[in-house]
Amino acid sequence: MTHSHSNTKKRSYIHLTEIERGQIAAYSEQGLSLRDIAKKIGRDHSTISRELKRGTVEQLDTNRQPYKKYFPDVGARVYEENRKNCGAPTILMASWKFILYAEEKILKDDWSPDVVVGHAKKQNEFDSVPCTKTLYNWIDHGDVKVKNMDLVLKLRRNTKTSKSRNNKKNLGTSIEERPESIETRKEFGHWDIDTVLGHKSKDQALLTLVERKTRKAIVQRISSKSAPAISDALQDIFQEYSNVPETFKSITADNGSEFSELSEQGEGMGIDVYFAHPYASWERGTNERHNGLLRRFIKKGQPIHAYSDQHIAEVANWMNTFPRKILHYETPEENFAHFVDCVA
Repeated sequence: MTHSHSNTKKRSYIHLTEIERGQIAAYSEQGLSLRDIAKKIGRDHSTISRELKRGTVEQLDTNRQPYKKYFPDVGARVYEENRKNCGAPTILMASWKFILYAEEKILKDDWSPDVVVGHAKKQNEFDSVPCTKTLYNWIDHGDVKVKNMDLVLKLRRNTKTSKSRNNKKNLGTSIEERPESIETRKEFGHWDIDTVLGHKSKDQALLTLVERKTRKAIVQRISSKSAPAISDALQDIFQEYSNVPETFKSITADNGSEFSELSEQGEGMGIDVYFAHPYASWERGTNERHNGLLRRFIKKGQPIHAYSDQHIAEVANWMNTFPRKILHYETPEENFAHFVDCVA
């Protein structure tokens, strides 16, 4: 039902006009009081008081004696400047400490915006932390030092459908027989294995293993991408963790010939070995993801021997101390240490 008669007054705030400011200047010159000026122009006396304070400036007369006078244009200019600065501070201004932290982590430590936001919220060290989308917006709008070209990875979508080809090789137990507990990452001690090349030659390579539950990565230089070289490297790794039981329960590899000795070696160590289907890299997504992180520092086309052992160790350490969203912004190293302590 519509009420045509209401006792509720509509609040309206009408700003002073140029004419009213001229009238205030004229009446002020005549020496009228605030209340008299307010009555003459139909305004509240407090409005007149604030306007006179805004527009009054100090001048010097011909004898260089100071005096104060109201100028309508000064009052209008100060009023407009105050209007620009009014209102609550923006989240960008409130987050300036976080912005400095984010710029350092992204530009120096190669963190992603999402990791920066998630880790900052987990640490609870800042008064104001924006969401990931807001940080990306600031980067897009040029509000921070970080540019899009500084972000190593952007969202990438593969619109092509992939079909698993028939397995032409039979190096061992198929991934189809792998227990569900490994697939769901409920259990510690299951690893994905792969190799990373610098360029297509018989040069050195890198052997990478990633623990599926904790995302702990092991990166080992090998003399070549060959089965004997991989067997030797794995033997050293198994020996390093020999004092921690059940660290290696299973290993999943692709069907490359370099893993042709893996089943036999696993059988001798009491480790289950599974092989993914050919051309089905998504079946070892964890390892592929970590190889992508590794490629930030080990470039394609560059021979592995061009990188020092110290550089490779630093890359592995960065990967293991990089907070992950899927780990609730904890690091793989922290998670791995927790499970090692449990089994030990």
